[in-house]
Amino acid sequence: MTGSQPLLDVRQLEVAYHVRGRSLLALRGVEFDIAAGEIFGVVGESGCGKSTLSAALIGLLPANGEITSGSIRLDGRELRGLGRRELRQLRGGQIAMVFQDPLTSLNPTIRIGTQLLDVQRAHLGGQRRRGDLRRRAVEMLTQVGIPDASERFGDYPHQFSGGMRQRIVIAMALLLRPSLLIADEPTSALDATLEAQMIELFKQLRHDFGTAIVFISHDLTVVSQVCDRMMVMYAGQAVEEGDVQSVFREPLHPYTKALLAAVPSRNQRGERLATIPGRVPSLSAPSDGCAFADRCTFVQPVNREREPHYVAWNGRRVRCNIYDPTSGYQSPPRREDVS
Repeated sequence: MTGSQPLLDVRQLEVAYHVRGRSLLALRGVEFDIAAGEIFGVVGESGCGKSTLSAALIGLLPANGEITSGSIRLDGRELRGLGRRELRQLRGGQIAMVFQDPLTSLNPTIRIGTQLLDVQRAHLGGQRRRGDLRRRAVEMLTQVGIPDASERFGDYPHQFSGGMRQRIVIAMALLLRPSLLIADEPTSALDATLEAQMIELFKQLRHDFGTAIVFISHDLTVVSQVCDRMMVMYAGQAVEEGDVQSVFREPLHPYTKALLAAVPSRNQRGERLATIPGRVPSLSAPSDGCAFADRCTFVQPVNREREPHYVAWNGRRVRCNIYDPTSGYQSPPRREDVS
């Protein structure tokens, strides 16, 4: 927890998908908090629950998805249970989202200027004149790095590069100065040069607007460059949380260690890349014990029998029986094993 009241406070969040008469838990007991102006990274393999988490936060779960328990509080206000009209006012106003693919986030048949104006009209109604709305949109486009924004206001999405479209989507998300921005894999479709530009842009946005950002990514290198704190997810659960420097310097959970070992390094040039054997377990076959047990090099019988608790460890949190003195794990963690 942060020292003062967090901007976003998520407690014991559980999300289920209802499929063919069954309820499959996609998120289990996820909890974290984010301070105003903080960039919080969420990482993990595909299928770990990152996108489900982002959809739950902004109220965009599919029709068969449901928040079954837990709490999501934004600036002290409970979001769970809000009606459709309240959610429409919330989205774009207090909380906004940048999706992974900017091309599908923009309507290809409508000029970008019209889309930027529509976002403002949806929340401001007739409170502002069209000229004021246009001026605000052009200023925001300029601020996110669109050159000649006024002249390009009438262009269509296909007339921009992928990096420029992503900047337009970010400008759209920030038009009403939301206090929280959710960025779901915002750099995955970009090349290395554009990715570096996006990293600098997110840092600048935090500085200029004081916006808190939930930065969801599978790319640990990007997270290390842009985020203050991070949470590692596996099989719908948070398995480790801490400040970025500490997690990268001394990962606690065996899964975090394995993820970091798989990141290419110039120091390992010519060597075979490390991989994590096996795959993320299916939602239809939940484990009674640790979800990572079948892929873990430190597994003991207790890990298959007892689901780990999320415990505090040296100012961080980790979900692993190794660090829980009540678990019955037979030996304490050795530094060389977990760092």
